[in-house]
Amino acid sequence: MVDDTWSSALHRLWQAASRAEEVSALADDVYAPLLATPGVHLVVGTRWEDPQILRYMRALRAGSDSPVITETSRSVPRAAVREPGDEPVVTRIPVSGLDDAGWPEAELLRRTPGATFLVCTFRLDHRGWASLGVGVDASADVAAVEGRLAQAVDVIVACHTGIIQRGREARRGADDALLAEASLQMDSSLDVEETLRRVARIAVPAVADGALVHLLRSEGPEFVSATHVAVRQQRALEEIGRENPWLAALLARRSEDEDTVFLSGPELDGSPFADTGEAADADGDGDGARPGAAGGDRHSTVISISTLRARGRVIGSITFVYQRPEVRLPSSAFLRSLATRAALSIDNALLYELRRHAVLSLQEHLLPSQLPVTDQWDLSASYEVGDPMLDVGGDFYDAVPRPDGSIALLIGDVCGRGAEAAALTGLARHTLRTLLEQGTDPGTALSRLNRALRQERASRFLTAVVATLAPQADGTALLTTCSAGHPSPLVLRSDGTVSEVLTGGLLLGVLDDVSYESHEERIGPDDTVVLFTDGLTESREAGGAFFESILPVRLAALRGFDAAHIAESLTQQAKAYRASGQDDIALLVARWTGVPPGADLLPHPLQLVKAAR
Repeated sequence: MVDDTWSSALHRLWQAASRAEEVSALADDVYAPLLATPGVHLVVGTRWEDPQILRYMRALRAGSDSPVITETSRSVPRAAVREPGDEPVVTRIPVSGLDDAGWPEAELLRRTPGATFLVCTFRLDHRGWASLGVGVDASADVAAVEGRLAQAVDVIVACHTGIIQRGREARRGADDALLAEASLQMDSSLDVEETLRRVARIAVPAVADGALVHLLRSEGPEFVSATHVAVRQQRALEEIGRENPWLAALLARRSEDEDTVFLSGPELDGSPFADTGEAADADGDGDGARPGAAGGDRHSTVISISTLRARGRVIGSITFVYQRPEVRLPSSAFLRSLATRAALSIDNALLYELRRHAVLSLQEHLLPSQLPVTDQWDLSASYEVGDPMLDVGGDFYDAVPRPDGSIALLIGDVCGRGAEAAALTGLARHTLRTLLEQGTDPGTALSRLNRALRQERASRFLTAVVATLAPQADGTALLTTCSAGHPSPLVLRSDGTVSEVLTGGLLLGVLDDVSYESHEERIGPDDTVVLFTDGLTESREAGGAFFESILPVRLAALRGFDAAHIAESLTQQAKAYRASGQDDIALLVARWTGVPPGADLLPHPLQLVKAAR
């Protein structure tokens, strides 16, 4: 027997309720004080799911320390009439009048003849209701007992409400953390396929057991990604995403709907997610796996479909597959937020991909698609985009055959990036090419380009270098170089030595009436001329050193290789070397193969080979 007064017991009950993580933890603090009330010989509580499914019953009789606990899923059809409304209801019923078909407590109460059952029914949440009752004899103060029942129920309801609220807050915190992590994961890549894979993976298994992502195309939904907690079910899920007509038709109908929809039970009839009573063998390996099944306890499959909408347009949908209890399903608000973040990440990746293709296409049009080749020289070029944001760069190069049988090599760099730099790049390259094709000497060509830039009031300056290779009767070539503030070309001699071509000259587009002087020197067979932009030399390692400091050594190590290998190798070495710097790298490499002494030096028939990009 408990000696405490009811008020003390009620105080302890409130204290326990403030700490409880489950309502069932209050049982001892509820049952014992009620059973200590004079005239009470039995306390019994029930928990119901929907109107008539008994889930739990707990009873404690006077003189016993061990409660009788029954956990079940028994249907009690007549119990539906007992379901309370929003407010608790206390009822007084003679035990002899209890019907077993509606009162599972009756069997326990009949052990005390002449008893009366005082029971308070109350609602805990939308999924069901509960009751707390006592069996009393004639000595009980019925009104006092009813009051205590009502007070105990108040504590139970408050405890349950607090648990739900704390659970919601914890769930909200977990959801917020998951959404933040999802944003970081999805936004960390601008690759379309990788972003789509991350969208599917980020929510499994934290949110759902499986996920399908579709993009909306003009011809309908296009499957792009799927994931599942189980590998075998993932294969089945991928097949459903690609080929299932039920899902394709459903997604097509919902393409413009913004609200997340949940489907279960009869709504999934005819679908690959339908609960048939037996698990379908999704992959034919005899394990009985369904796409919705995640292993462990079986639960009815539920799917949700959320529209992926970004920047005012629908880009696709994300379908989640659940094989878990209802209480573990995410809220519609959470799924909408996740879908919004996923849609923006996917759309950013799609827009980036479009921009990348557009920029690369424009960049290609600013560079020659082919380089001229004869048996006298070996030409190759390399271009590496350094800007991760993919603005069009200002680097350019070209190789121009000339009427006298020589070839002109040109390379330049416009200050800055973007559309204005691209326009100036096109003007500079095509102006120089036209002049050099007509036989204009390098110095005059640069002066005329400078005049054109000043007349156009160009807001940017540029650097450039022009080098002509003219075959000589002794098998050498005359290298004539003229520079406008550009990095000096290098010559790799056949013996492995590297020298810098002497150059000078002012930047283009800065002053009027500028003249440029040329420098001449001879190169022999297998000597190689290397022209480049400052993106190569200014690649900087973590310690601060520039690639320029080791460029002669790296170039010397490439003695004996053809022009294509030299151009690509230097580009990749500089790219691997730099820890900072985002400038584009352009290289133009010409290896002089030589001509036999006394050979015909008239212009040779030209071939064109595709330029490296």
